[in-house]
Amino acid sequence: MPESKAKSAKKDIKDSSVPTGRVGKYHYAVGKRKTSVATVRLYEKGKGNFHVNGKTLEDFANSKDLVEVANASLRLVKMLKDYDITIQVKGGGFRGQIDAIKHGISRALIVANPELRTSIKKAGYLTRDSRIKERKKFGLKKARKSPQWSKR
Repeated sequence: MPESKAKSAKKDIKDSSVPTGRVGKYHYAVGKRKTSVATVRLYEKGKGNFHVNGKTLEDFANSKDLVEVANASLRLVKMLKDYDITIQVKGGGFRGQIDAIKHGISRALIVANPELRTSIKKAGYLTRDSRIKERKKFGLKKARKSPQWSKR
């Protein structure tokens, strides 16, 4: 009996790899920030639909400012309504995920249209922000904080 429950639980899990069920030609890229990784698909002949992990961007971001950050590269090249976009983002924190989405969309736009590279590069959206948390060293309390020193 417990085995049948386990099997039925597996059937209830949705496949989130294609959250919108969209098929057709797409352009693929990966964006990264800290430990967040976003895989982006830009579907041609779209209407501006934007899905992140099976949710709309507005539901995922919960803030108008963060939606604008994610759409920054699309707004720069004036293509907000030209593509349908599906994104799978994993790892890291919330802001890192949003920045990974922005980086992934920028790279996917370059794959779709290499002529956009100069304007996107000039805005700084193609550069991967490589700042990550520094590791803790032995003998220290944190990455650089040392224990209190006493002279006597």
